[in-house]
Amino acid sequence: MAEPAGLREAAISWLQMRTDGGRDPLTREEIQDFQFDGKQFKLQSTQQGIRKPKGFSSALSIQTVFRGPGQKRPYEDAIGDDGLIRYMWRGDDPFFSENIGLRNAMETQVPIIWFWGVGMQPARFQVIAPTYVVGEEPREKRFLLTTPEDASDISGIDFSTQEFVAKRYLRRMAKVRVHQPVFRSTVLAAYENRCSVCNLAHPPLLDAAHIVNDSDEKGVPSVVNGLAMCKIHHAAFDKFFLGVRPDYTVEIRHDLLKEIDGPMLRHGLQELHGMNLMTVPKHRRDRPQHELLKYKYEQFKNATAADIA
Repeated sequence: MAEPAGLREAAISWLQMRTDGGRDPLTREEIQDFQFDGKQFKLQSTQQGIRKPKGFSSALSIQTVFRGPGQKRPYEDAIGDDGLIRYMWRGDDPFFSENIGLRNAMETQVPIIWFWGVGMQPARFQVIAPTYVVGEEPREKRFLLTTPEDASDISGIDFSTQEFVAKRYLRRMAKVRVHQPVFRSTVLAAYENRCSVCNLAHPPLLDAAHIVNDSDEKGVPSVVNGLAMCKIHHAAFDKFFLGVRPDYTVEIRHDLLKEIDGPMLRHGLQELHGMNLMTVPKHRRDRPQHELLKYKYEQFKNATAADIA
């Protein structure tokens, strides 16, 4: 059958609704709940990374499989200096049906759906949609993707020249639309949706805090550079009211320990001083990297020393 009119847009809208605008991941079973015109319609490939339904001229979706820290994916996707995301062909043949489907999506500028694996048992995927195919690098056997909110956001960008302003915009877009939600889901899953500092277990109130800021060259977008924190402790961590030693001991800024205020200061910060993190990942591979904690703790000590002085 030919592609039903409106299916692509309906699928993206449904996924946006189910994921709170792309914030929350979905299991493979949840993704299978999608229906169009009253019938179940498969959005995601279970075999290949590229889903091009029978009769469709353009690919509908792609997926990136989940791998833990240090594990390589069978096809390694990457964001280039130009801010565009590289997605590998299926195999080596440019004329595979799935590769042709992505090429057709590029030529017609129709949106596709990207399912990025963020966990196993059960398999969970971050939904990044709409995504657009905007170029191809045949020698490297890969396509170029970008992730604006809609096609009008890319209509004025010349992808053949990639001027500085466009590159900066695309890098920021890739970080906001791809790395941040994937990082959040991966970190929260590792900490079982609990704040590492106070054990709060309400995901809408939790963030994935970078140990080292992502603007720093050490600030890798990996679970080992993350701590699940409630919004209060995340802010306190970023602003150096709260530090975490490399041995997972929580330290509160010394001048705060002397303040007298309400119960939030007393129970939410002061009483945590000297305690261990309440939650850490079960798997050692997901735990905070010692060198990153050490680097951040040195920043905390320097900041608190300056405040005391």
